[in-house]
Amino acid sequence: MKFELCTDTIEGALIADQYGFNSIELCNALSAGGLTPGYGLIEQCAERTGLQVHVMIRHREGDFICQDEDLIIMKKDMDAVKRAGAFGVVFGILDSGHEVSEQNMELMIHAKNLGLTTTFHRAFDFVQDPEKALQKIIHMGFDRLLTSGLALRAEEGVDVLKRLHIKYGKDIRIIAASGIHYKNARVIASSGIQYLHFTARKPDGEVLELGMGQSMSTDISKISSILNCF
Repeated sequence: MKFELCTDTIEGALIADQYGFNSIELCNALSAGGLTPGYGLIEQCAERTGLQVHVMIRHREGDFICQDEDLIIMKKDMDAVKRAGAFGVVFGILDSGHEVSEQNMELMIHAKNLGLTTTFHRAFDFVQDPEKALQKIIHMGFDRLLTSGLALRAEEGVDVLKRLHIKYGKDIRIIAASGIHYKNARVIASSGIQYLHFTARKPDGEVLELGMGQSMSTDISKISSILNCF
């Protein structure tokens, strides 16, 4: 079994490395589903760990529809991610009908020219026909897919995960994500998927005044409890 920690801190990256994770998905703004993190954080995670660092390429929260201006920003972010030493990028664009957009191909070509591994993120969980969407993603050349099986949590989408893994697992690395904890990790793994992705964060102190947010720290107990299932 392989594990990927979704984190927004160098602390999380160092702990993931210590506990034998294979990779991290590095983001900012996890409360909004993850946005592109800063250059310094990417560089530190790449330099100070032996992990594959996969970086979110998503500069705004909300839907997954992109304009030409968005593509320019995303490609420039990929350039910076490469300079910072990351292993791969994580992105996904849908059209107005919630289909996988042809715009992904422009970003795919750019990422591959930079030598970056590509992951289609959980925009996939908004598509109408998962098999049709996955066939297109594979045809475009994505290396990995991050999905909950079109459900709120991976445990609820385990039947879809199993079907996709059986039919397409030889063509793309499918990674199960969302709502994974020690009580359901083995159930989700029963789909045949051998890569689990999860966050491990807990509040650290009170919410700051003036809208400055909640301080968080890495939840080592959650990490240990999941890893101990295998």
